[in-house]
Amino acid sequence: MGVLDLQKHIELYILFLKNEKNYSNNTIVSYKNDLIQLLNYLKDHEILKINNVQYIDQSIMRRYIVYLKKNNYSVRSIARKVSTIRSFFKFLLREGIIKINPTINLITPKINKKLPYFLYLQEVNKLIETPPLNTLLGIRDKAILELLYGTGIRVGELVNLNVHDIDLYEKTMRIFGKGSKERILPLGNPNIEAVQKYLASRNLFRKNISINKNDLDALLLNRFGGRLSARNIRRIIIKYMKMAGLNKKISPHVLR
Repeated sequence: MGVLDLQKHIELYILFLKNEKNYSNNTIVSYKNDLIQLLNYLKDHEILKINNVQYIDQSIMRRYIVYLKKNNYSVRSIARKVSTIRSFFKFLLREGIIKINPTINLITPKINKKLPYFLYLQEVNKLIETPPLNTLLGIRDKAILELLYGTGIRVGELVNLNVHDIDLYEKTMRIFGKGSKERILPLGNPNIEAVQKYLASRNLFRKNISINKNDLDALLLNRFGGRLSARNIRRIIIKYMKMAGLNKKISPHVLR
């Protein structure tokens, strides 16, 4: 019964993250997965048999970390899971559900810091000029690269853009970031030019392909007429990095 009790509190915590903290869907899914994994560990190892979450103590949490290490989870993954669990128990303590936080003295594994990957200015220019402008997808991809580099927008914000979020006359772009906070970003001339070309091509694209009703207003479309995903953006960048002969492992964040 203890597992059922813990599951109920996890569901309450997820609602708190969604309704009170306004966390993004991706963040909420990550938190939930980490907590469900802890739940399954307790269930599979028959550790929590009493219907009271207060019986989770520091020794149980230490055993869980040892379990993660034995199952070859990376230091970074373990550190993230510990952070999630620590936040969860802080919530339970604040709500008066538990009296002692079992993670208070839990040691988070140290992550070795690596030197960040970066691109030189000439490499960025080479990357942005790589998409072929004689195809719809090439024109779209040029706009993607220009917006990422020219505005510092996050990938999650980029894929959520709708056509009406771009004001070419005022040279601005409206985005909704973490916690649904609205920001207005200025657009430079290269951004404007790339977006204008894409919008003209996008209109032709709409005439030939039936766009998903949920994606009618989406700015960036995939070849099937649906909204581009963050994964699509990452694949596009990797594709043009290879085409440009830039042998570096980078994420879209590097272009910000």
